[in-house]
Amino acid sequence: MITTYGNLDANALAARWWMLVVRGIAAVSFGVLAIAWPGISLLALTLLWGAYSFADGVTAVALAARAGRDGGRWGYLLFEGLMGVGAAILTAVWPGMTAFALLMLIAVWAVLTGIAELIAAFELRNVIRGEWLLAAAGVLSIAFGVLMMIFPGAGALAVVTTVGIYAIVFGVFLATLGFRIHHWATHGERPLTGGAPTHA
Repeated sequence: MITTYGNLDANALAARWWMLVVRGIAAVSFGVLAIAWPGISLLALTLLWGAYSFADGVTAVALAARAGRDGGRWGYLLFEGLMGVGAAILTAVWPGMTAFALLMLIAVWAVLTGIAELIAAFELRNVIRGEWLLAAAGVLSIAFGVLMMIFPGAGALAVVTTVGIYAIVFGVFLATLGFRIHHWATHGERPLTGGAPTHA
C-alpha cells in the first residue's frame, strides 16, 4: 500500500497519482477474486495473496527509489516494499503452509502496512486535502490485522470473505485518493491544504 511521498512538492505528488490508483486496483482485484472464487483451495488462496503481495511490494520499492531520487523520505517505504516481497517469497517457498500460518502472515503484514499508512497520512496533512483516506486505509488495515490475530477462526478458508472485503475497501480508499489528486491536477487546482485557495 502506498505510504509516503515525503517532502515532495504538489506537482511531484500530482505526477504520481497513478501509483495510488494502480495499487488500489491491485488490492480490489485480489479482493474480488478471493470472494468470487467459490471453493478456493488453501493453496490457491496462498498463491493468489502471494502474487498480490509481490506486486504491491515491488511497486513500493520502486516508489522508494523515486522518492530517494527526489530527495524525499524513502526508508520505511522501502521497508514496506521489502516486507511485501518477502511475504510473497515465503508463500512461494512454503505453499503448503497451514491456514493459521497464512492468516498470521497476512495479519502481521496488514498491521505493519497500516502503521506506515498512518505515518504517511500525518506527513501528507500539510500537502494535500483528502489525506484522511490514507489514514482511514491505515486504521482499517491495522484493525483487520489485529482482529485476525485475536480471532483466527477455523482457518484461512473460513475468513476468505473477510480478507476479500478488507482488500476491496482498502483498494477503494487508495484509488479514490489517487483519482482525487489527479482531478486537482487536471483542473488546474493545487492539491494543497495551505497556500492558494482550492476548491472541493
